Amino acid sequence: MGRVILGSVAAAIAMFVIGFIFFATPLTGIATGSLDNPQAAAVQQALAANVAETGTYHVPSGDTPEQTVMYGQGPIAMVHYNSGGFPVADAGAMIGGFVLDFLVALLIGAALLGITDRVADFGSRARVAVIFAAAAAAFMHLGPPIWYHLGWTYFVYLFIADFAALAAAGLILARWFLPRGQMPIS
Repeated sequence: MGRVILGSVAAAIAMFVIGFIFFATPLTGIATGSLDNPQAAAVQQALAANVAETGTYHVPSGDTPEQTVMYGQGPIAMVHYNSGGFPVADAGAMIGGFVLDFLVALLIGAALLGITDRVADFGSRARVAVIFAAAAAAFMHLGPPIWYHLGWTYFVYLFIADFAALAAAGLILARWFLPRGQMPIS
């Protein structure tokens, strides 16, 4: 298990670097649009005037007959809202994100460790890690455009970014930090 913990640190570093590439470089502009300054200020003022608490909101929600009609007519939005704001490059979020990366890598390592004796070679372990990375990323990110009819670009971008991070973590752990498995005798 000690090797898996050490491997989880290495995997978390890889995940953090991949996250940086996807979300802290101009590459992120592929996935998100932006408004010019007057539009951004107007939307920010409208949010501040109408939404008090941090949370995620359907606008309109469809919770009342009136909003159900508004929902059907459009436009609609799902707003992830923070009432207080924070720095663009928030060190606290980066530390919390790295801790999350480590915990996720540790879970991947524990899962791979659990199959070490039955899945002995790197190629098979890598296949398991990559397939589960694809499944997890798809489940996490491809639902909103299907269920809520949101635009695909952002969610496909998240899928690719998270697939890359999860697959990298699994491959690092599978290649260098798991004990060599013994093929079971049948």
